[in-house]
Amino acid sequence: MKPTTRRTLAAVVTGVAAAVGAAAAPAAAAGTVPIPVPLDGVEKSLDMEVPKLGMELPLLMPGAPDGPRYVEGRLLPDRALPQLPISGGLPGLGLRAPLPHVLGDDFDHVGVDAPAGDLRTLAPGLSVDAPLTAPDPKNFGLPGLQLPRAGVLAPVVQTVAGGDLGAGPGL
Repeated sequence: MKPTTRRTLAAVVTGVAAAVGAAAAPAAAAGTVPIPVPLDGVEKSLDMEVPKLGMELPLLMPGAPDGPRYVEGRLLPDRALPQLPISGGLPGLGLRAPLPHVLGDDFDHVGVDAPAGDLRTLAPGLSVDAPLTAPDPKNFGLPGLQLPRAGVLAPVVQTVAGGDLGAGPGL
């Protein structure tokens, strides 16, 4: 194959890969899936204003766990069962509903907006140590005895939830 043919083929393959990657990026970047609740038919059939409701459902994304780490003086590595990070979000909610002038003439609608919030978690992990020590040169290279150790790494949940409640004319 000629060098110019190879370059042309490499340019075409690179262009196709970039186009496929650009097309897949918006789908992968979406952290939530919107869920509209269609109530338009009820509004038209009853000839009255009904609440408008929409939700957001988060997508859970598993991360890469921190692998076991070597610790000097231990026979087994630290964090034998590593914690798995999972990121996602809290579900979001948007609600707009008519209010029958309970708070006065200027307040005929109420709205609740609770956007999807970030959520980061770590699954529980396990750290164990064997009943033998590392090889000891003072003991002819043989390991010594010790009490076995085991520890559970606690799960972690981090999030910040927020929301907005409002009342006003024609929200």
